[in-house]
Amino acid sequence: MPRRSIVGFLERLIKETGESDYLVYRPVGAFGHRGGTYQLARFVFMGPASEDEPVRLGLFAGIHGDEPEGSQALVEFLSRLNREPERARGYQIFAYPICNPSGFEDDTHFSRAGKDLNHEFWQGSYQPEVYYLERELGALGFHGVISLHSGDVGSFYGHSRSWTIRDSLVRPALQAALQILPRDGDGVPSECTAAEATGRKCREGLLVNPYEMTSKPFEIVFETPRRAPAARQVEAAVAALDRVVADYRLFLALQRNI
Repeated sequence: MPRRSIVGFLERLIKETGESDYLVYRPVGAFGHRGGTYQLARFVFMGPASEDEPVRLGLFAGIHGDEPEGSQALVEFLSRLNREPERARGYQIFAYPICNPSGFEDDTHFSRAGKDLNHEFWQGSYQPEVYYLERELGALGFHGVISLHSGDVGSFYGHSRSWTIRDSLVRPALQAALQILPRDGDGVPSECTAAEATGRKCREGLLVNPYEMTSKPFEIVFETPRRAPAARQVEAAVAALDRVVADYRLFLALQRNI
């Protein structure tokens, strides 16, 4: 089976960085996996300045190599922001669209080392992808972390450890996504909160470890239904990200006034 091309997948967005005042391409790390040499693609969108401290978001996709819809959604999201940068005024967005490059090439859930990288974080893992991503999470002081997945869910799915983030950010984002990817039969949009966080389903996809990180960012995981058309999964994920970016500044303003 021919391998999926990372260069071809990212080529258009990398080209945009060469002509942009807002978007840059700064890959992370260097490592090998059985015949391949890799870096982690990192794009940084520096929105127009505002009077407030910049909001730093970390966006992650492709931790499972057989979920390219999230990777494509991040590429589309950044490309559209690059064309309309005012929509992200006051933001610094660090995006990692292919967190498992060998799995992405091979179209497999696992890395070429046979690891489910999602279960390797903050476990003292020797996996290079996890090492570099943990370093980014620990050093960059994100205000928020969002991961994109696709899986066997009935409709667009979102979860967070925080009740406040669920109400203020996750629910509006789910509603935006449902405009593009309506519920399938009895599927309902799901939200996981702190009270449910001991369940395996709600732990899946989480990258933040508040005990290992100096900053305490909010965290959201969005998951699209794998059986839906890929293009609609991408558009729904982009709509959810757009809504979070639009709502978070208001959320911060309201918090300051409480």
